[in-house]
Amino acid sequence: MMNLYVENETDRELPFPAEEVAKLVCGAVLEDVGCPCDDVQINVLLTDNQGIRRLNREFRQVDRETDVLSFPNVDFCQAGVFEVDEEDEEDYFDPETGELILGDIMISVDRMYDQARCYGHHVKREFAFLLAHSMLHLCGYDHIAEEERLVMERKQEDILTGLGITRE
Repeated sequence: MMNLYVENETDRELPFPAEEVAKLVCGAVLEDVGCPCDDVQINVLLTDNQGIRRLNREFRQVDRETDVLSFPNVDFCQAGVFEVDEEDEEDYFDPETGELILGDIMISVDRMYDQARCYGHHVKREFAFLLAHSMLHLCGYDHIAEEERLVMERKQEDILTGLGITRE
């Protein structure tokens, strides 16, 4: 079971059911990476450009807007390999529910709309892309090295295509 918490702190209404799409995309990523945990918790915050800039400055010391920020709660030794040392369990699992707390995702709704317009696709596709991208980060994937970037891009595209959320 996945517990997904979506909070929209902006005044903008999305033209699709954000929580429904988020559950679909997050679930597909967890399935793709083979997450063995039955109960997973993910938090998604929809903010604006000012909010994401503040978060980027506060947590990454980067004073500029971005489209999405990912804050993984689990330290992965290898991307997508869900092995947790017993000594780290209290940091990764909610003691009351037993859920794996995977992490937090922050999306700039302003940038999401701008990028959808720029790339010529629906805002729902951009939202799904940003979620898939961030979920892969929460599962230990990165794109610093070229090989890692190619793996992430392929996974993102495969997941979204599998869900029927394409650029058209």
